[in-house]
Amino acid sequence: EVQLVESGGGLVQAGGSLRLSCAASGFAFEYTAIGWFRQAPGKEREGVSCIGSRDGSTYYRNSVKARFTGSRDDAKNTVYLQMHSLKPEDTAVYYCAKLYGQYCLDYGSPEEVDHWGKGTLVTVST
Repeated sequence: EVQLVESGGGLVQAGGSLRLSCAASGFAFEYTAIGWFRQAPGKEREGVSCIGSRDGSTYYRNSVKARFTGSRDDAKNTVYLQMHSLKPEDTAVYYCAKLYGQYCLDYGSPEEVDHWGKGTLVTVST
């Protein structure tokens, strides 16, 4: 059974940092691209970052470039999203997702997702 379990969300002041983790199991993790997505209240779910398998190449949506860093540890079947300089507009439920392919096409779109985690809430206060 495929499982993706996010952790690390919480309440942080604007300008602060958080690191999200996603522990994966039930599939060939090292051969699978993993995406980070988010959904703010009243908005559609959007791609934030994609971390490719094999070479670990990463892609980011423009609004988080230079602030967020995605990484993976294949030995631990875990991906991370380090977030710095957080802004109130980053407030959302953050999801990690197993993508269909090994590589990222871009920072990720919901159509590429094979399986979703349940999400972790990030709230950035002013």
